[in-house]
Amino acid sequence: MRELPSKESALFKQILKYYEYKQYKKGLKAAEQILKKFPEHGETLAMKGLFLNHMDRKEEAHEFVRKGLRSDLASHICWHVYGLLHRSDKNYGEALKCYTQALKYDKDNMQILQDYSLLQIQMRNYEAFNESRLRLLKLRHNNQRYWIGLAISYHLLENYESAEKVLKAYVDTLKEKPGPMNFEHSEMLLYHNLIIEESGKFEKALEHLESIKDDVCDRRSWKEKRAFFLLKLERYQEAEEAYGDLIADNPDCYDYYNGLLSASKINTEINTSELSSEQREKILGIWQTLTTKYPKSNLLKRLPLQYTTDERFKEEVDKYMQAALRKGVPSLFVNLKKLYVDPIKEIIVEKLVEEYLQNLKTHNTFTKSSNIDDEIEQPTAYLWTLYLLAQHYDNKRDIMKALKLIDEAIEHTPTLVELYMTKGRILKHGGNFNEAMKVMDEARELDLQDRFINSKCTKYMLRNDQPKEALKTIGLFTRGDAPDPLTDLIDMQCMWYALEEGECYRRQNNFGKALKRFHQIEKHFADITDDQFDFHTYCLRKVTLRAYLGMLRLEDQLRSHPYYFRAAQNAIEIYLYLKDNPKTVNGEESQNYDNMTEEEIKAAKKAKSKAKKAALKEAKKAPPTKEDQSKKKVQDDDPEGEKFLKVEDPLREALKFLQPLQILASQRIETHLLGFEYYIRKKKYLLALRALKRAYNIDKENPVLHVNIIQFKLEVSRLEKEDNEKREPQRDSTEYQTIFRVVNTELPTILPDNTSLKEYTEEFLARNKGSISHLLASSNALLQINPEYKQEATNILMNSIKDEFSNTRTLKHCISVYEQLKNNLDSSKAEEFKNKCKEWFPISTYFTGLDRDKNDLKIE
Repeated sequence: MRELPSKESALFKQILKYYEYKQYKKGLKAAEQILKKFPEHGETLAMKGLFLNHMDRKEEAHEFVRKGLRSDLASHICWHVYGLLHRSDKNYGEALKCYTQALKYDKDNMQILQDYSLLQIQMRNYEAFNESRLRLLKLRHNNQRYWIGLAISYHLLENYESAEKVLKAYVDTLKEKPGPMNFEHSEMLLYHNLIIEESGKFEKALEHLESIKDDVCDRRSWKEKRAFFLLKLERYQEAEEAYGDLIADNPDCYDYYNGLLSASKINTEINTSELSSEQREKILGIWQTLTTKYPKSNLLKRLPLQYTTDERFKEEVDKYMQAALRKGVPSLFVNLKKLYVDPIKEIIVEKLVEEYLQNLKTHNTFTKSSNIDDEIEQPTAYLWTLYLLAQHYDNKRDIMKALKLIDEAIEHTPTLVELYMTKGRILKHGGNFNEAMKVMDEARELDLQDRFINSKCTKYMLRNDQPKEALKTIGLFTRGDAPDPLTDLIDMQCMWYALEEGECYRRQNNFGKALKRFHQIEKHFADITDDQFDFHTYCLRKVTLRAYLGMLRLEDQLRSHPYYFRAAQNAIEIYLYLKDNPKTVNGEESQNYDNMTEEEIKAAKKAKSKAKKAALKEAKKAPPTKEDQSKKKVQDDDPEGEKFLKVEDPLREALKFLQPLQILASQRIETHLLGFEYYIRKKKYLLALRALKRAYNIDKENPVLHVNIIQFKLEVSRLEKEDNEKREPQRDSTEYQTIFRVVNTELPTILPDNTSLKEYTEEFLARNKGSISHLLASSNALLQINPEYKQEATNILMNSIKDEFSNTRTLKHCISVYEQLKNNLDSSKAEEFKNKCKEWFPISTYFTGLDRDKNDLKIE
């Protein structure tokens, strides 16, 4: 029954208004009034469900909406409400189906069409979005939002001509021309210009830009676009003037200088070392002219350091550093570090700063002489010189020299927070995480109101595998009314903390908690994706169209973000480990379970569960404090993350993280190396080969890739042999023959047929001299090829002692070499290598008894 008597019909209309004005309790009460007389009225049942959904009674909401739908399958309201319910659950696919059904019964309903189009753009179904927007405009052609929405739909389909026509047609429909400073009109004009630009018609875009000059409010954007178009059209003289005008507005914008140089016919995209001497002189001439005009520009003071060499560079960097050291600029080394891509410049900087230090000690001046004319420096100049030199030697990983300098600086001024932070960083690079954490904690205590230092100290605690202390420390800056610090960090989407804590738990083999943190990051990205939903209508209403388009494009690339990549990589590696070690559980028990029977494992798990219940019961006995009573505690039903460990198919879970990387991070070789590890375990050999080829195209000398190629070749050769001997009758031989045929065609492009695996590895090693990571890869490859090659593998690794490997001799690499020697090769050689490591890394706790997982050592 759909039709209601006039009284109830009026009440139902009131219910719809209650929903529109978000008066859910009143709406629920009114719906119950109708249902007392007409309990099977479908639309009222559906609306009751909708109100319940907004009152966090989701199960009841779904029950009532489904019941309403069964009572009236031909009601557009019931289908619309069911779509809204799915939309609130982020189940956009099902919501789209519901809206499609609703439109069958009321094809011109404006509200349903609007909601329908929002789902289509959220799902990036541009064709359907275009159709919905076209229908909306036909129904209500005097609504500005519908014109703009249709233009955007054409733009997203790259149908630039139609998008332009729609915007022009809209302007023609306006009865009155907007005023000169109308922001919405200005934004729409700039968006129109963006459409022309993206169509590639720069001449037309410039003409249009000039025509809208008086109506544009965003003058800076207008100027930037004009300069850009002039440059694209190779009108260099005008482009120079345009970029000169922009520099006058902001003399510290690097993009404007690049534009000016490009307008001067200097290629800014190539390395500075590739510039000719004439081009360098031209750049320096431009710089001198601009320096006269804008003497206070910090960027101009730094610019000549990039383009000068030898004595001229020494002269410029000398002036630059002296001024910064006098002023006490903490970020001086960060600016200079960019110049270290040129080893000669690095040497010049080192010599100059060493001279400063010596002269300041002797004469309190930067120069060597002690003439009366020389300027006597303040004591702070000596302090900042020590600070700079300590950072310089830390960058070279001369840890002992860096520590000596920073200790002297701390003795000079024991209250400067930056000194302790730098000392902590030096200790971390030297491999002493515990001392690094203590020093960073000292820095934190010098300024308890500094959130940055608090966060830095927290990070060091996590790197030192102390998650409880870290949570307590970060909790000093979380909301006081939050149930606990972790809940607040999750609410704030604090991803760096979740990443560091997840990696901390992974190092401790607490895979459940680690996976929980990595899934938490995945949820943050999913929430960010869902949060864009509200902006589809907001941006059209406010006419912030360029920003809206930027947001859509950002969201399309969201999971290429480094935070997501790092979390996904960790999660995939753990799931691969769980696949290879199905009996693994959290913590210390993982070692005990390996030697247990199934019955013993069940008994151990039962005992663990019983202990947890007892602990929970004991916790409930304790009376709550007043503070606890004032906070609404959020119950965590899986604090140890066991549900992430107890998955039936770890590889299926790994794939959920891998697929976004394959789409959005395909330019990173790690994506394809992870893909290979996944597909080889799934026995999908052709996909594994595809992953290898993609990785090879990115970096054919990658050490991990080399080991994977060897592994793949050995695996396929074994399969081919087994297939020939009919050892696997359960599989169709035809499938194997297809695999072998493709592999034999494609694999030779990366592994030549006429080369043995040992020769291939020797050639790989010869091409990559001086690299310890390639020594490790070659050693691993030889052991895979033939376990009898232990002596050759050992000899390869022991080469890392030679001086030619000093540039790649990092702590992480040395730990890996030592682990390989100790566990798989020659323990006596391992001890010999360890003694060498003690000389190279004298403060590293790893080589003095405190072992850490080499795969997760964070030395950055």
